[in-house]
Amino acid sequence: MARLLIVDDEKNIRRNLAAFFESLGHAVKAAASGTEALELLGEGSFDLVLTDYRMAEMTGLELLHAIKKRRPQSLVILMTAYATVENAVAAMKAGAYDYVTKPFTLDQIEHIVQRALELQGLQAENLELRDAIDDAPLLDSHSAVMARMLETARQAAESDATILLSGESGTGKNVLARQIHAWSLRRERPFVVVNCTTLSEQLLESELFGHIRGSFTGAVKDKPGRLEAADGGTVFLDELADLTPALQTKFLRFVQEQSFERVGGDRTIRVDTRIIAASNRDLTAEVAARRFREDLYYRVNVITLRLPPLREHREDIVPLAQWMLRRASVRARNRQKSLSPEATAAIAAYRWPGNVRELRNALERASVLSRGDTIMPEDLPDSMFREPIEMGAASSHRASLEEVERDHITHVLAASATLEEAAETLGINVTTLWRKRKRYGIESG
Repeated sequence: MARLLIVDDEKNIRRNLAAFFESLGHAVKAAASGTEALELLGEGSFDLVLTDYRMAEMTGLELLHAIKKRRPQSLVILMTAYATVENAVAAMKAGAYDYVTKPFTLDQIEHIVQRALELQGLQAENLELRDAIDDAPLLDSHSAVMARMLETARQAAESDATILLSGESGTGKNVLARQIHAWSLRRERPFVVVNCTTLSEQLLESELFGHIRGSFTGAVKDKPGRLEAADGGTVFLDELADLTPALQTKFLRFVQEQSFERVGGDRTIRVDTRIIAASNRDLTAEVAARRFREDLYYRVNVITLRLPPLREHREDIVPLAQWMLRRASVRARNRQKSLSPEATAAIAAYRWPGNVRELRNALERASVLSRGDTIMPEDLPDSMFREPIEMGAASSHRASLEEVERDHITHVLAASATLEEAAETLGINVTTLWRKRKRYGIESG
């Protein structure tokens, strides 16, 4: 759903366009003049503005200039019944996305708006990708084991081979996936993320492969999937092991043939999409338990990169913490803060079961809560100073998988301010965390 602003001094055009785009699921506001449109823009931002060119108080071109000053990220499409080459050139030079001649059909304007919103989505993903590249210090390791893994990743990036990223939650698999894309020859094409954990089977199938209108309740129009959106680029499937058996079968065919049909459709679509997949589960164990297809495992396991947990490259913990603290200070608009020697020692000694994600959350929290320019131990989460849970020789019995999971969830919940933060650290959604907490009888903090 996008936020649209319709600007036209003709009431019928304004109302009909607003009603049409609302029927497609968009949030729509309407204005009868440029002045009224600027008032609405002062109250909030819009993804796209669709404005008439010739209006009494303010022309569409004048409104375009004002929008680009106030909300440069908003796309603007100009509509006119008096099209001239000069006007079209002036509009495009001023930053308009497109210039449309009246009369037009609803299908025509829908196509133009949809194309504009897809472009905006890709631009947002590119900004996100650049932010991820700013996270490059996460990959500037002082550890020999990390350095070897990163060298292999850089070498693999130059090919189109499918890559499987393994490792515990919070180790930075998403950051590495983006970096591999940035290192690849596909860097100028889209990088598309699909989280296999957060959606139901039907919605995930539609998200991956797209659907045609009427294929299920709520499918009011044709929609391309994420695999299609990544054509020429890279798709990153996070938590691949959460694909249902039916989706594993359909995805296997895509991996083999780079082709698929949309949900409810019969037209075969072929794309050129590079696949990077990730899982925090042991896929060989999932195959042995018959929860994951063996043939799909071998198809995605062309090159496997294991991201070690922080406790296996402890030399990176303090440099990472110092960099994250600088980044957190910038984001919170605080003065630059530093770590006291005592806080540094506590950070270096802690095991960080939530890995990089837990470290980042702890530093952002400390940056906000500390009263001075120096982070002290009392600014860090209390859970860092509790006795660690021993899983090995110190235990009098061999813990079951459920016991290990319960202890880990209990620990992460204690270290998190909210259920949402704990779910993010664990790499699961809030509903799954709520069910696990109820199953294990973990009291809320």
